[in-house]
Amino acid sequence: MSPAPHADDRHAMRQPTTSSQTVGPYLHIGLTWLNTANLIANVAGVRSILVAGRIVDGDGAPVSDAAIEIWQADASGKYAHPEDARDLPGTAGFAGFGRCPTDADGRYAFTTLKPGRVPAPGGGWQAPHINVTIFMRGMLRQLNTRIYFGDEAAANADDPVLTSVPPARRATLVAVAGANAGDYRFDIVLQGKGETVFFAV
Repeated sequence: MSPAPHADDRHAMRQPTTSSQTVGPYLHIGLTWLNTANLIANVAGVRSILVAGRIVDGDGAPVSDAAIEIWQADASGKYAHPEDARDLPGTAGFAGFGRCPTDADGRYAFTTLKPGRVPAPGGGWQAPHINVTIFMRGMLRQLNTRIYFGDEAAANADDPVLTSVPPARRATLVAVAGANAGDYRFDIVLQGKGETVFFAV
């Protein structure tokens, strides 16, 4: 016969799961004000791009309850953050942050501008890229990846992060140019065949 649980254990078992333990049902509650799919709505005189795609699971089924956040530099390579104190012009009205929930087909889309190159931590330069964070119900920790651009082959070849990825998997980080100028497609595969490369941060 198993011993009865200690009083402290019984108390702990009655405690509800908190938002720090799962992104589950807390993923969208009270966070809709963060949704910003158009990053250049308040920016004048810039050339826009559209980055769109789907998030699918290991079976290829759409993930309809995810949220994708992006963080990027502007066209000059400057981040809208106090820690980026480089003497660059910056882009008025461009915050560099976006958030978009997926729809019933797992689709998302961002209207933004193409980022410029930014310094690499060990020297040199990183290729133009967008930092991506994915939140999803039932996933205890967010996933982190990057979007590079297929029409930046020369810069991509020198990027220290992209070139650290095995060659056979680099394509999972590269957005493909669409039929219309400035359109890019970037699908995210959470696991299985063609799984997107994710990074620990």
